[in-house]
Amino acid sequence: MEQLLLGLGDALAPKAVLFVFLGVLLGYVIGVLPGLNRPAALAIAIPLSYYMTPLTAVAFLIGIAKASGAGGATTAVLINVPGEPNAVVTCLDGYPLARKGKAKLALQTALYGSVIGDVIGTLALIVLARPLAHFALGIGPVEMTALMLLALTFIAALAGASLLRGLAAGILGVFVATIGLDIESGTPRMTFGYTELMDGIPLLAVTIGMLALSEMVIQAEELFSRAPTDTVMVRTGAKDESFGWQTLRRLYPTFLSSSIVGTAIGLIPGLGPSVASFASYGLAKHFARPGEEFGKGELKGVAAAETADNAVVPASFVPLFALGLPGSVSAAILIGALTIHGLTPGPRLFDEHPRLIYGIFGTMIVAAILMLIVGRIGLVAFAKLTRVPATVIIPVVVMLCIVGSYLETRSVFAVVLMIGFAALGYLMHRFDYSRVTFLIGFVIGPQFELSLRQSLILTDRDPAALLAHPFAIAILAVALVVSVLVIRARSVPRFEGDNA
Repeated sequence: MEQLLLGLGDALAPKAVLFVFLGVLLGYVIGVLPGLNRPAALAIAIPLSYYMTPLTAVAFLIGIAKASGAGGATTAVLINVPGEPNAVVTCLDGYPLARKGKAKLALQTALYGSVIGDVIGTLALIVLARPLAHFALGIGPVEMTALMLLALTFIAALAGASLLRGLAAGILGVFVATIGLDIESGTPRMTFGYTELMDGIPLLAVTIGMLALSEMVIQAEELFSRAPTDTVMVRTGAKDESFGWQTLRRLYPTFLSSSIVGTAIGLIPGLGPSVASFASYGLAKHFARPGEEFGKGELKGVAAAETADNAVVPASFVPLFALGLPGSVSAAILIGALTIHGLTPGPRLFDEHPRLIYGIFGTMIVAAILMLIVGRIGLVAFAKLTRVPATVIIPVVVMLCIVGSYLETRSVFAVVLMIGFAALGYLMHRFDYSRVTFLIGFVIGPQFELSLRQSLILTDRDPAALLAHPFAIAILAVALVVSVLVIRARSVPRFEGDNA
């Protein structure tokens, strides 16, 4: 109880609240700016947190992760351009509402849905993380290795069009993580004579290169290849309907059900906000009442998509804090931020740093409150940011990428590595290899190697010894079943009627 109160006190300290506010504000701005997304924003922001305390750094990044998802609804509603893949669902009803003169109502619905989903997902994190962490302390290296394989399989199966390409990307990430000194013998591995690689590939070089700089290259390519389009900018006026108690009464069942769907999907590594948005929208459409026209400007469609999307973010932190496994790209980047500050995510955090954990939980509640305040006050101002051209955004982000990768090691070598990983990320995008799976494989690589080596020692390299670990066998069986089901689902021939 004492650690809980101390942690909550830290979360409510002026400095912590200030950094949460700055994170939320920056997250909204990045979410609204066309071409930027949540992973790229977090990758760029990690260097900014380098000189902060662990609590303020995590609070800052969590504010960005939460608010960027909520801010992405602005472009989807106003100009029919999804800032992230999950915002595609918001476009289905948000833009038709804007064309009907209800842009303000749609944006307010997206905001309230985002906050409600975020609060429910955060409460699920607070309730589930510690019990799951206590359970995780009782499992050994064999079971942990199996869990990591299961997480990689889930992510690889859902992050791209091909399970095999997804697994290849994840294995490549694990392989790149082994560069540096061997954890057992201390001998250099794949350093090619570069002393800068003795400590391994810098985390910021990988995350910024793969997520931010490569994304800017992709955006620049699309910018110069697409023909100019006539985009309708919808302005909110005095006659625009506002969100009131009557609207809340009509939408609260959708807010609640979508929060549950998003939280449940967020707990499973690899599913992510896109799956949650589509699943929640499909559920709301399935139970639509007479007169509700989804896809033509139905307010429940916006509520379902945005609520589920934002419930995923805090829920995906449950496996991060409880098991040390990233449930999403945001969680993987958060692992990197904690590692930079000398903390190892996982079940031992609750015993070794309980005050910090409770402080993080407190800042997440603070972030939800600030999301509502900042989003409500800055609604019109954020809408105007949609007019910022990509020709301005891309050079600024590229500059931030170069500066950010330099800050960690103060070495030009890190900048060169960042550019190299940006090129790799671009090639992976072109050939449909998941950058998400690669990054998560890279983040969990050191822990996976350690658990695997411990498992080989415990089992004496005898496969029959796995019979003494039924829980690990069950996890591996689930991973195998998931792989088979995904391969079968994607090998079923499609007929013309399927596209109707």
